[in-house]
Amino acid sequence: MQTALSSILTVSELTSQIRSALEGQFPVVWVEGQISNLRRPSSGHQYFTLKDQASQIRVVLFRGVAQHLPFDLEEGGEVIIRGRVTVYATRGDYQFILESIEPKGIGALQLAFEQLQKKLEGEGLFDVMRKQALPFFPSSIGIVTSRHGAALHDILSILQRRCPMIPVLIHPVLVQGEGAARQIADAIQTMNTMKKVDVLIVGRGGGSREDLWSFNEEVVVRAIAASIIPVISAVGHETDVSLSDFAADLRAPTPSVAAELVVPPFGDLILNVKQLTNRLAQTMRNRLERCRHEAKVARSTIPDPVLWLYRYGQRVDDLDARLRFMMKDFHERLRMRLNYFESQGFVHTPRHRIAAGQHLISQLWIRMVQGMQSVLNEKRHQGEAKMSLLHTLSPFTVLSRGYSIVETVEGHKIVTTVNDLSVGDYVSARLPDGTVTCLVKDIKGES
Repeated sequence: MQTALSSILTVSELTSQIRSALEGQFPVVWVEGQISNLRRPSSGHQYFTLKDQASQIRVVLFRGVAQHLPFDLEEGGEVIIRGRVTVYATRGDYQFILESIEPKGIGALQLAFEQLQKKLEGEGLFDVMRKQALPFFPSSIGIVTSRHGAALHDILSILQRRCPMIPVLIHPVLVQGEGAARQIADAIQTMNTMKKVDVLIVGRGGGSREDLWSFNEEVVVRAIAASIIPVISAVGHETDVSLSDFAADLRAPTPSVAAELVVPPFGDLILNVKQLTNRLAQTMRNRLERCRHEAKVARSTIPDPVLWLYRYGQRVDDLDARLRFMMKDFHERLRMRLNYFESQGFVHTPRHRIAAGQHLISQLWIRMVQGMQSVLNEKRHQGEAKMSLLHTLSPFTVLSRGYSIVETVEGHKIVTTVNDLSVGDYVSARLPDGTVTCLVKDIKGES
């Protein structure tokens, strides 16, 4: 059989025609089945096989769609998917391009809720031991919620009525829609950084599950769990449960209840203070009375201090007398022993040393007197010899041999030559037995 050449197709052409036929026949298809062979390569795309009891089809979930899924795909999960059928030309396989997916028998949000709850619970973020106690009377209160929501109005009204003196710091945020979760988490972190409040109320008023979903976001739950400031979660109505409730230190059914839980009524505080004051006063009275009774009992058992003083004073006198007697006896016995040893020559008492010293002093005194006498005699003999020599050399001794000493009357200058005198001068002539005054009438020199 011969075939026209114009009717022969290439593989690519045939694949393209099949793809066009499939995509035209099945533009949008809903398919249900079980996930198997789930793969998540580094590209961000996800691949799995959707199967039932008899057949299977390959499914591609591109990264752009996967990023917006509220839950994670799980191996073996029953799902309903929407998308279109096409052909992967490279392998000639037909496959399903996934555009949306819902868990079978359970909503997507509920599945996402349960998955995140299981994950965070496994990390211990919901552990009761992590919970912090709320302060009994906070010095300031922080609120993270919408600026325009009814929840903020209800919280402020109740706080004003119950305890108006406590300051309130409000950090307004979006509570639903895109970017709301990030704003809520940032606000909680900012409050912790500022450290200006003692407790935080985080929440919003009622709404649908989708409206409340921001408080189920992982970033918000982790921010609440990491808060150093105690957090009260107040999301929606009493029947609404969020993951923020599990992570918070206390869950309030509504924002209004949160305001009631965070501070006690002012009237109750006044009554409590009065009761505590009365209890304190009564306790002090009871304690004072008990101390007074104990002091009375103690006084009756303790003797009079004056008697004790007298008793100890007498004891001191007795001890003093005994001490004096013992000292006197000791000295006497010691003196007797010293006398005995002294008499036997065993010891040299101070008296012996004094007597020996006195004897030595006497000997030294005699030696000193004898030495001084000898020195004086020697000096005397030397003086007499010098005096004899001086007498021999004295000019007065020469006078006795017929000589005289002539002096001027004025000035008492000894005349040694005729040139020292003039006619008319008075001179004094010293003789051995006296002095005469003479007038010079004539001067003759020897030629």
